[in-house]
Amino acid sequence: MQHAERRLGAEVTSGSVRFSVRSETADRIWVSIFDSAGERETDRIELARGEDFIFSVLVPGISEGTRYGFRADGEYAPTKGLWFDPDKLLVDPYAIEVDRRYVQDLKLAAPRGQGEDTAPLVPKAVVRNIEPASDRSPIFQPGGLIYEVPVRAFTKLHPDVPESERGTIRAVAHPAIIAHLKKLGVGALELMPITATIDERHLPPLGLANVWGYNPLTFMALDPRLAPGGIADLRETVAALRKEGIGVILDLVFNHTGEADVAGPTLSFRGLDNRLYYRNDRTGRLVNDTGCGNTLDCTQPAVIEMVLASLRHFVLNAGVDGFRFDLAPVLGRTDRGFDPNAPLLSAIATDPILADRVLIAEPWDVGENGYQLGNFPAKFLEWNDHYRDDIRRFWRNDRGTIGLLATRLAGSSDIFARGGQSMTRSVNFLAAHDGFTLADLSRYERKHNEANGERNRDGHSENFSWNNGVEGDSANPKIVESRRRDAFAMLATLFASRGTIMLTAGDEFGRSQCGNNNAYAQDNQITWLDWAKRDTALEAHVMALAALRAAFPALGKQDFLTGRAVDNGFPDVEWLPETGERMTEHNWQDRDRHRLTMLLASESGARLAVLINGDRRSCVFSLPARDGYAWRPAAGTERDILRNLEEGGVLIERRSVVFLKEAANT
Repeated sequence: MQHAERRLGAEVTSGSVRFSVRSETADRIWVSIFDSAGERETDRIELARGEDFIFSVLVPGISEGTRYGFRADGEYAPTKGLWFDPDKLLVDPYAIEVDRRYVQDLKLAAPRGQGEDTAPLVPKAVVRNIEPASDRSPIFQPGGLIYEVPVRAFTKLHPDVPESERGTIRAVAHPAIIAHLKKLGVGALELMPITATIDERHLPPLGLANVWGYNPLTFMALDPRLAPGGIADLRETVAALRKEGIGVILDLVFNHTGEADVAGPTLSFRGLDNRLYYRNDRTGRLVNDTGCGNTLDCTQPAVIEMVLASLRHFVLNAGVDGFRFDLAPVLGRTDRGFDPNAPLLSAIATDPILADRVLIAEPWDVGENGYQLGNFPAKFLEWNDHYRDDIRRFWRNDRGTIGLLATRLAGSSDIFARGGQSMTRSVNFLAAHDGFTLADLSRYERKHNEANGERNRDGHSENFSWNNGVEGDSANPKIVESRRRDAFAMLATLFASRGTIMLTAGDEFGRSQCGNNNAYAQDNQITWLDWAKRDTALEAHVMALAALRAAFPALGKQDFLTGRAVDNGFPDVEWLPETGERMTEHNWQDRDRHRLTMLLASESGARLAVLINGDRRSCVFSLPARDGYAWRPAAGTERDILRNLEEGGVLIERRSVVFLKEAANT
């Protein structure tokens, strides 16, 4: 990173390294220098206190590659939020590389005076000079397809990826992977957390490990297992994808750390200045707005500076297109609650290095008033769980969902038009890492999380799912066909929706997690994508949908569908019942209606009809006729419907979505 961008951490100078770290409450801080293996402490040098609570020291005779950690001393009074213990080796919050993975050990949480030196248990930060990315211009545009990728699970079983690279960031740029992404029309990969993380302390005794990565400890350093080459692995992967027109979005966690609650390990922030980095109540107890034991205090200037430095690091030194923020209301929490103009949110949106990046909020946390969908600044896209749930409910055949279906297809103006906004900020998705896979939505009515070791008590209980008559796997061909039909229909609905759309890796070919809707701890076949057994017909369907979305740009536009006329005089959208006339108030109020046509127009004069039959029986749909034009199949996935069209109507099979385009007669 450019030196001007890093005031804290380790900076290489001529023949020496300057170490700097911030603490407002520590009395003394040292830097521990280790041998090249990171095993033996070879020196311990005290840092001098300077301005702005920054401790620093210039250490001569060392250079890039040096392994180090900090130690801090001061009052030890956990009930007051003070945890100083010089026996605890502390990882630099500004570390850009660590030499090994974090591990859980009871010694890391031992009270002062009752443990031993934790250096053998703690990763060492590595001093690095970093080569900046050569091309940092973002290429992903809102309205495109985001493909959510769990890096390790994504390529762990891919037959074309060399075994030595499987499960790593580099594997994501393998030619076979890129070819797959291009066929899907992917605009950007959203990489689930790749920074250094630690397993929750209850997992190792169960023989489990956190494979999702939403439990970070170092915000800039990458997980050595995913990126053995450090930031260079990410930079080269981003560059390879960029050449193929695919951007990269990083899913980052700035709401809590893996130091967890008061019984958690002391590894970094807690030992340096617990009260500076974490939110504490008036009694000194940790605030838990995240459900993970602690909450980062994003009102603190030091935390704001650290988050900004982390984001700039990934832009300048890896060239990423943007970021998705986990439990993002934490970033806007103040003493008065959530504020869309909170200092950190404003700083991210206006920072000159970050201003042109894609920013995506997960708009909920578990704290008081933690649900903030639609309330983030206009710069932020937002994960839309109303879209997810309403589309699931429609295809589950819940009553009274036809109006909700239209609203979600049109961009969710009920949520994102607040304050007079004309553009949707919705990220539309049917399934994500958290919850059922797309295939499991129509295979399981209930979660099946027994493998997580929590007696099936974890994970959401309401998934708006259904099983088509049998819970789990079935050899009944009718049930199998019904489930595949449901997957086809839901995916078609997603690709027909206004705004940005998101698909989780493997959902395009029918991956299942055996009903586990909280598979964060399953680093095994439950989460690893089985490329050999993918449903190629479903995959081809998604590829056809992607081609259609590219050919008809109106599908991906960001402005809301309103019914107002576009340049060619047609309304941008018309809603029709199966008879082909305008929807009436009676139609909209019919709680048992599951049939709808969305007729779209574009400035070019082309019109596209999306015929949705959510009923459990087939139905003949009619469309308005125009002299000199005829309706023709659009997506390449419609089967045997041309004959029906020529006879004046089209028979849409049960639980199906069909795309028709208006074409001039020749």
